[in-house]
Amino acid sequence: MTGVQTEVEEHESREFTTQASLNSDETPSPVSFTIGSRQLPSRYCLAPLAGYTHLAFRRALREVGGLGLATTDLVHATQLVGGHRHSLELIETHPHDRPLSVQIFSGNNDHLVDAARWLETHGYEGVDINMGCPMAKINGQGGGARLLCDADHACRLVERVVAAVAVPVTVKMRLGWDRDSIASPMLAKRFEAAGVAAITIHGRTRQQGFQGGVDLAGIQATVEAVSQIPVIGNGDVRTVEGAQHMRRVTGCAAIAIGRGAMLDPWIFRKLQDVELGRTPREPTPDEQVDFLARHFLLMTEQHGERSCLLFRKFAAWYGARLGVPEDLEQRLRLFTSLPEFEAIIAEIRQRHGERRTPIATALIKVPNGPVERW
Repeated sequence: MTGVQTEVEEHESREFTTQASLNSDETPSPVSFTIGSRQLPSRYCLAPLAGYTHLAFRRALREVGGLGLATTDLVHATQLVGGHRHSLELIETHPHDRPLSVQIFSGNNDHLVDAARWLETHGYEGVDINMGCPMAKINGQGGGARLLCDADHACRLVERVVAAVAVPVTVKMRLGWDRDSIASPMLAKRFEAAGVAAITIHGRTRQQGFQGGVDLAGIQATVEAVSQIPVIGNGDVRTVEGAQHMRRVTGCAAIAIGRGAMLDPWIFRKLQDVELGRTPREPTPDEQVDFLARHFLLMTEQHGERSCLLFRKFAAWYGARLGVPEDLEQRLRLFTSLPEFEAIIAEIRQRHGERRTPIATALIKVPNGPVERW
């Protein structure tokens, strides 16, 4: 990996500089906000996307700049405490992967409490309880969006987790199970009373899954239901203008961006530029290819040769964003060694921009058909 490492050496020094500024005791910037005792460097956060917002991607985004809080993939509380390899891999972090929260789920209150304590004991600085996942395998265990169906149970769960740890506890949820049972405003108010430090609200119901538009009025109602804690809006924000519109319409304190960060890894930097009164900076061709190379290099630090397989699913996203010709995108889906990746990167640098379509050839997969069948 000598070639790729040489190309991205400058990122290493920028990483240390950026993180030093985030961890300093300087006066908070005008774009910062707080969650409980945590002072966050930006109000624009990375939402969890299963299989995509892993450690390497988070670190690469942080080096670009503008990212505030990041949250891990959804982690099964029972498996985490049990030391399952996959769960430990999902929460793997790095000194430069800050600020970070770990999102946990379970239908068993005792297991959620145990997982929260485990995270605090192991140095994690924030616990996020998932009440928004619409997947049947999660809901069938009593976790995810299923918790929205029993407000008293959800509140008891939250109270126990908050009482068990000193780190800030947050909740991510949907508007409700379906349009006939919108619960988020009522739950937000009760969660605040129980000591939750912030709420992230995805502007769809569980029944919607990932279909239909995000209900900004529903997010606004959740914002208005709380007195002091920040509410973070989430759902379909893929541009600077989309983030500004959500904040303006709903009054939310912050925005969590998931798929939008895949489509544009520079979206957080652009949003920070706007908040500071600057013209949003578009990435140069070299910056775009450097990001791809850096992302893969960081994956190899964690996964070694297995990164060749794990990185393939990112090919369609990068192919569209970087203007990579389709034949090179196809090679990104099939490469099997580090030298082969270096050769592909060299060709991408030479042929960058040949492809003009901004549409990814394969998007993040979401379940199809009626949500009841997921």
